[in-house]
Amino acid sequence: MIIPPIGGVVFDMDGVLIDSHPAHRSAWKGFLKDLGKDPSDAELDFILDGRKREEILRHFLGELAPEQVSDYGNRKDELLRLRGAEIRPVPGVVDFLEGLSQRGILMALATSAGRRRAVGTLIELGLARYFDTIVTGDEVMAGKPDPAIYFLAAERLRLEPHCLVAVEDAVSGVKSAVSAGFRCLGVGGPERAAQLRAAGAYAVIPDFKSFSILQLMS
Repeated sequence: MIIPPIGGVVFDMDGVLIDSHPAHRSAWKGFLKDLGKDPSDAELDFILDGRKREEILRHFLGELAPEQVSDYGNRKDELLRLRGAEIRPVPGVVDFLEGLSQRGILMALATSAGRRRAVGTLIELGLARYFDTIVTGDEVMAGKPDPAIYFLAAERLRLEPHCLVAVEDAVSGVKSAVSAGFRCLGVGGPERAAQLRAAGAYAVIPDFKSFSILQLMS
């Protein structure tokens, strides 16, 4: 089988580009505690699987009116914003993005986060300049593992899905990318590797410190 060359790379944000999971978990825990909920750490794992904000809210709080989803979402995002100093780029990712940029490889973001948080975070960390397009959870009806967000990213990059590689750290994200026809590289520790491979990732790396552009291309 002939494998087409890589024309572009589409990244998830939380856990892939930025080390935000501890802050994200803390913000959700504090938000839910304010509402009288006290989920266990295992229950909070739900928030790390690439879900849209409204899906997470309904998972923990039940059916909500649209205005409640907006209000609660803004309150949670404010708690996360207050923890912004804790959020840093994933080790090695800046050099990796720079290498892709120097080679003229198109890049996109496909995140379940809302546009305001996604764009604001990338600008604050100096990463926004690397991306040719940004697709957020606000722009698709269904969140990951539905493939809609990856189809939209491919459309905006004007590339066929089979010429694109997605980079994901969540099972639902891997399934979303693979369902859209992408090849998918997983990011995660040994405890996550088997799950990401089972979801369809062709390889799994712990971070970008020891992963080169040449390895990606091959």
